[in-house]
Amino acid sequence: MQKVVTFGEIMLRLAAPGYKRFIQSDHLTATFGGGEANVAVSLANYGIPVEFVTRLPDNDIAEWCISDLRKMNVDTQHILRGGERVGIYFLETGAVARPSKVVYDRAYSSISEVEKGMFDWKEILKGASWFHWTGITPALSQGAADACLEAIRAANELGVTVSCDLNYRKNLWKYGKKASEVMPELVNGCDVILGNEEDAEKVFGIKPEGFNVEQTAGEVDAAEFESVCKQLMHQFPRAKKVIITLRGSINANHNTWGGCLYSGKLYQSKRYDITHIVDRVGGGDSFMGGLIYGLLTYAGNDQKALDFAVAASCLKHTIYGDFNLVTVPEVEALMKGDGSGRVVR
Repeated sequence: MQKVVTFGEIMLRLAAPGYKRFIQSDHLTATFGGGEANVAVSLANYGIPVEFVTRLPDNDIAEWCISDLRKMNVDTQHILRGGERVGIYFLETGAVARPSKVVYDRAYSSISEVEKGMFDWKEILKGASWFHWTGITPALSQGAADACLEAIRAANELGVTVSCDLNYRKNLWKYGKKASEVMPELVNGCDVILGNEEDAEKVFGIKPEGFNVEQTAGEVDAAEFESVCKQLMHQFPRAKKVIITLRGSINANHNTWGGCLYSGKLYQSKRYDITHIVDRVGGGDSFMGGLIYGLLTYAGNDQKALDFAVAASCLKHTIYGDFNLVTVPEVEALMKGDGSGRVVR
């Protein structure tokens, strides 16, 4: 199977232990994570050849990060070296009515200082079948946005499928450009678009008919988002599939989770009731990794691809860290209804 390439920033994650607040913590747990790297790890776990592309400094922390990716069977051969620092994010895990908190320390990271022309995208994408990026990357800097656009154009020229996760992060767009100014040109080159109930409105002003995007709790009706999918496909005619993740946030520990996929017909997943969340960071990325796997493996069966993505990301909520460390048989078992959690002997 031809490889998948993902591009973006990977960060050092420093998390307060358990449900402690930062102010209570006398140590932090260190792992790595980042949207596109998380997708790459998921795909590697499913046996898909995958490469993660970024820029990292030439120091021991970067070597630690690259070693971690290699342990996960992610190809790192085209990671550029340069700049001064690896980005960091701090995580405080919430509980019940107290939400989780993320504090970014990623200014002047190596990838944010990338410039147009630094990556040889035609060489990187040689032999690839899929290229994936998220809206986090162009939010970092103009240079990162330019590099992302170069990659998308090269992929389009080479006939490589391009997917994006809109992933709007308002706290990242600080370099003078708005997401609404930068994202349309990038998304215009995409074949598959993923978002949630807020991304389409925040970035493109597209709202679901009859739904309040400020809704945070309880059940979310997938059918209400068919209009969002159609509007996105109308604005970006290259797109053949638009996918919406549907999270009902009852509290920090209890969510409902599902999704819908539109490809001329609306497909809806079952809804999972996740009553005990171990770690929801990376949930959307695990969905995207599952979706890419499903679309590559179950070609022509959009329902099964969607079901795999939702089940995979449901399992991710039970795993600590950004990476979704599950296998295809585990996901398929949940798809078949085995969610008992009984000991496997």
